[in-house]
Amino acid sequence: MATKKAVGNEPFSPAVDVYINKAAPFAQPILTHIREVVHKAVPGVEETIKWSHPFFLLNGVILGNMAAFKAHCSFGLWGTEITKELRADGVAEGGSMGSFGKITSVKDLPSKKELTAYIVAAAKPVADGTRTTAWSRPKQKVAKPEAVVPEALAIALKKNKTATKQFEAMSPSCRREYCDWIADAKRDETRDKRVVQAIEWIAEGKSRNWKYESC
Repeated sequence: MATKKAVGNEPFSPAVDVYINKAAPFAQPILTHIREVVHKAVPGVEETIKWSHPFFLLNGVILGNMAAFKAHCSFGLWGTEITKELRADGVAEGGSMGSFGKITSVKDLPSKKELTAYIVAAAKPVADGTRTTAWSRPKQKVAKPEAVVPEALAIALKKNKTATKQFEAMSPSCRREYCDWIADAKRDETRDKRVVQAIEWIAEGKSRNWKYESC
């Protein structure tokens, strides 16, 4: 199922396109629906991949995230106030399945109108500056310089369009982890093996240490 592309100035991430297209057939319409509702509810929201799953950011702060698993999907909205509201409405199920429990079809979600209202409510404290922490990007932090891509990795990326697109969509820190890992190889054989492994993981939208990161 083809995912929706950018409309106007809506920042649809190519990495999230890849994630949705690789999800199980039942999950693709669910993820696409959530994605579209989020963008319409909060113009200017950004997309990224964190811990191998799509996240929605507003002003650098996590607004929510979604994920696809073998038999269900999940969608979570971040923030103390929205969590209280969802619990008060009897919507939030708690646990590790996001804000709306295990989602096996679009029908398991609130109506588009209700879902939009919840998303807008979650975005309000971020938009007005009340919530600036909880995984926000520090505004005054001096950014580290972009990593220098080792020649071997650069050559391999040129041969794999999917990996190149994913690599460009990654955060600077994720790119730096791969570059440092390959640059630190002591032998040519080790470097070449790491490049092959890196290209495979990057093409799948995985960070260098994805095995140890929480989903």
